[in-house]
Amino acid sequence: MNTPPTVSPEEWEAARADLLVKEKQLTRARDALAAERRRMPWLAVEKDYAFEGPHGRASLVDLFDGRRQLVVYRFFFEPGVANWPESGCPGCSFLADQVAHLAHLNARDTTLVFVSRAPQADIERYKARMGWDMPWYTLTDGFDADFGVGEWHGTNAFLRDGDKVFRTYFVDSRGDEAMGSTWSYLDITALGRQEEWEDSPEGYDEYENAA
Repeated sequence: MNTPPTVSPEEWEAARADLLVKEKQLTRARDALAAERRRMPWLAVEKDYAFEGPHGRASLVDLFDGRRQLVVYRFFFEPGVANWPESGCPGCSFLADQVAHLAHLNARDTTLVFVSRAPQADIERYKARMGWDMPWYTLTDGFDADFGVGEWHGTNAFLRDGDKVFRTYFVDSRGDEAMGSTWSYLDITALGRQEEWEDSPEGYDEYENAA
């Protein structure tokens, strides 16, 4: 193994300080990119999509669960994928293990759901075995093909204005690697983290911490 040099504490701190400058540049660039996402044009969702959930049929509006924003992850759990019906796509399962406590997204008026083509009975069994608790719906129509996740995983963000729904952003491929934390999901939404320091369009709401 060709290791880096071993140095004194002073030299180590100096090297760390040099990298910190670059890390702060990366953080600012990430914040600027999220600000651009909040200014993306919206795409009106004109079709009526239907899903099957643990309590029966649900529309796309139903998936919001009364909140203003919705993040939908397409999880490949269906016949022909991986070790069906015992498990789903390994990469999708890895992501599912990273999902943070959903209460923090919900507090910012955002709902996260998973969708797959597996029947609800298989989804509930898999969730129980893996210890997952995210809402998870069965696709019944062309939603996946219409939103870029017919042949691959991906994460779509939507915003609801009454019964009107708009697609506001989408990431897939390696973009999904960053997903899982509360901040990573909020950073792809139209309303963002809803923090005072964020660069958001005028009039955007800010999160009020009740703690």
